[in-house]
Amino acid sequence: MVEAVVPGVPTTWEQTTLVEICERGGGNIQTGPFGSQLHASDYVSVGVPSVMPQDIGDNVIREDFIARITVEDSLRLSRYLLEVGDIVYSRRGDVGRRALVRPDQQGWLCGTGCLRIRPGNEINSAYLSYYLGHPSVRQWIKQHAVGATMPNLNTKIIGAVPVVVPPQGEQDSIAAALGALDDKIAINERIAVTYEQLLQAQIELMGVEVDPDPESAAPVTEFVHFSPKVAKAPSVAVYVDMAALSTHRAGISAWSRREPKGGTRFMNGDTLLARITPCLENGKTGYVDFMEDGEIGVGSTEFIVMRSVQGVPPEFSYFLARSKRFREHMIRNMIGSSGRQRVAAAEAANFYIKHPDRKMLAEFGETASNIFAHMRSLDRECRMLTTLRDTLLPQLMSGKLRVRDAEKIVEDAV
Repeated sequence: MVEAVVPGVPTTWEQTTLVEICERGGGNIQTGPFGSQLHASDYVSVGVPSVMPQDIGDNVIREDFIARITVEDSLRLSRYLLEVGDIVYSRRGDVGRRALVRPDQQGWLCGTGCLRIRPGNEINSAYLSYYLGHPSVRQWIKQHAVGATMPNLNTKIIGAVPVVVPPQGEQDSIAAALGALDDKIAINERIAVTYEQLLQAQIELMGVEVDPDPESAAPVTEFVHFSPKVAKAPSVAVYVDMAALSTHRAGISAWSRREPKGGTRFMNGDTLLARITPCLENGKTGYVDFMEDGEIGVGSTEFIVMRSVQGVPPEFSYFLARSKRFREHMIRNMIGSSGRQRVAAAEAANFYIKHPDRKMLAEFGETASNIFAHMRSLDRECRMLTTLRDTLLPQLMSGKLRVRDAEKIVEDAV
């Protein structure tokens, strides 16, 4: 019998390995296509989505900036296509992340850098995905991953993950209870993404994405301070690391408190922009609005802090950081060895924009302020629901909490 990773599970529940339960049910574990099978030039603007490591969130596939391939290429790579109930992992980096494939994602590609688990019919795939998100299981995977600086997974490692299999009814009930929380989180996420798209459209109407007339162009430093001076942080300060920044959202997902030991300093209203490869290319950016007024936070040394000048809406800096034209400028100015390239904040001084219309800028600021206030509320609710889900999961797995009691808790929360 396989030794259980999750503590306190009922002894009547089966204990096996991931590869065994998959193969027993007619499933399998395999990696995505090698880079030689799919080149950068093969990606297109319209086509079949290809799931990359940066598209994998917390049990969800994020679609906002997903790469795409042609239908012809998807047929050529048909053995790597995803089915409903598959679970996708990042093979390198944050190897604890995984995503369950939903019905509307049928036929997408398990892209380069990912690994696909096909559970088969011996286990509820939603239950399995939640099980794999258990803190003890995540820790087991990280400990067994190969590589010190950049953890890597392979089919052998992930196949050896110990799995606890409750009776089918228990699996279904656990998946349904936790799924209700994830459904509410997903709704909040979609609302926030739609909000950002609306505001981005306003920014584009101001001409930020268009090369300005040299006669009327203004350096972006007239509107945004880059790496502004900030007072010394307190002895215990908010700390934000790179993993907390989203590739598609303003909200910063998590933070801790610790003694500041160097790093970038920031305040509410600042934007954090990743300056190192591949985080800059992937869109790692966040807007700080979760601290107390006047509080000083500390972040990774790989952040560029952006702060709107007085009279410019603070949210303007965030949407400038999301601007395709601005990002392309910063990426072109990265220097350093392959794999460790960075851009300096000073390079922003060479980026020019059209002078925004004052009335349009003021209207944007008023709209953005109201929208970001609602987004803060949605983010707080998501964090609460995530905490609740992560609290219920180990209790359900250990049998300390009965499913019907969990269902009542979830019903009250959503």
